[in-house]
Amino acid sequence: MVPSDESIWLAQLRRGTLEHCVLALLRHRERYGFELARTLADAGGLLAGEGTIYPLLARLRRNGLVDTTWRESAEGPPRRYYRLTPAGEVALSSFVRHWHLFRDGVDRILEEAEAA
Repeated sequence: MVPSDESIWLAQLRRGTLEHCVLALLRHRERYGFELARTLADAGGLLAGEGTIYPLLARLRRNGLVDTTWRESAEGPPRRYYRLTPAGEVALSSFVRHWHLFRDGVDRILEEAEAA
């Protein structure tokens, strides 16, 4: 099965922005992995599958952008909660600045193309 052009460019967009979306979700409070996955999936399909989130969280942890703590859960086994580190806050702030410039540039090009 050959993936459609749409699935290819959508996967590339996800790959380039997903980790920063996770950092943004952690900016104001801790969250556990399944909660992050559900929020991203509900936000317009930012997450294709739940299996994507855990390797991403492990990479963010290795890179020092998030810290974790384990907590007991009344609803089942203990959960690992993720929180933003100071380095994660710097990375997120930098991404936000660049994202706005990038997004605005793309929007200008798309608007010009529609007007032509």
